[in-house]
Amino acid sequence: MALRADDLIDRRRLRRKLTFWRVVALVVAALAIAAYGFRLFGDSLPGSGSDQIAKVRIEGTITEDEELLDRLERIAETDRVKGVILAIDSPGGTTAGGEAIFEAVRRLAEKKPVVAQVGTLAASAGYMIASASDHIVARKSSIVGSIGVLVQFPDLTGLMDKVGIKLEEIKSSPLKAEPSPFNPTTEEERAMIRAMILDSYDWFVGLVTERRPLSRAETERLADGSVFTGRQALERKLVDALGGEEAALAWLKSNGVDTELDVIEWKPKRTTSPYLLIKSLVGGAEDGLGLGKGGTALLRALGAERLLLDGLVSLWQPAEGAAGEQ
Repeated sequence: MALRADDLIDRRRLRRKLTFWRVVALVVAALAIAAYGFRLFGDSLPGSGSDQIAKVRIEGTITEDEELLDRLERIAETDRVKGVILAIDSPGGTTAGGEAIFEAVRRLAEKKPVVAQVGTLAASAGYMIASASDHIVARKSSIVGSIGVLVQFPDLTGLMDKVGIKLEEIKSSPLKAEPSPFNPTTEEERAMIRAMILDSYDWFVGLVTERRPLSRAETERLADGSVFTGRQALERKLVDALGGEEAALAWLKSNGVDTELDVIEWKPKRTTSPYLLIKSLVGGAEDGLGLGKGGTALLRALGAERLLLDGLVSLWQPAEGAAGEQ
């Protein structure tokens, strides 16, 4: 039976309505996917094209973080960024990781004023990075310092004897793959490691001497591994001022930066470090168990922080339950 003209018109109207709502649904879905992808992989709307003060958090154990290095480089190349605040809260980490970030901050500081704002802690490689900035601000009760380098390795020989395990090896020379946890350390091996540590220590002291208003002799007196409160660090010229973000902004203002600009935090694009990935996963487990602390407590208990660090280490780690630790 032939369709009436009214029926044909109604069907065409319905088809147009369906087409319209399908297009709307596709646009909404595309926008949602784009927004989620930007949140996951992009910086948190760093300025949306307007002038700004960039803020970068450097927290936890320091490693050679390629994403962070790339982020610092992009900030350096972004004309709308007029000044930078480095919010540092770190016990240190690998010496090579600290060196890489130090150099990235120095390149950034050649183009924009950079101030380091120390939170709870900027020790070892964390302080190395802070010293790369043009100005260091710390809280009165912040912990600062621990200038030095170390190498740690276990001695499993006693355990192997108890378990009845014996390791045999054939190598090209006595110092190859030494020191090893599977045999006692010799004086020759200790001398090799000590020479390497002292060379990196000399380099670290040189960086601090270059960046701070200190003589080499003054830096060496401070570089015995000691840590200081913010007030003590100010007296010893390891920091320049006491306070928080307000003090950091005041210094930026004194260097020609308009502090009425928004402070925009440039967040990581993605987790690239194995340590950060594990910390994120463990943090989720801790939150689910009601333990909190963002993955750090359980990692410390498992010893994962040290297991995931390789090479020379510039790290200060307080004893569990130390005074002031929450």
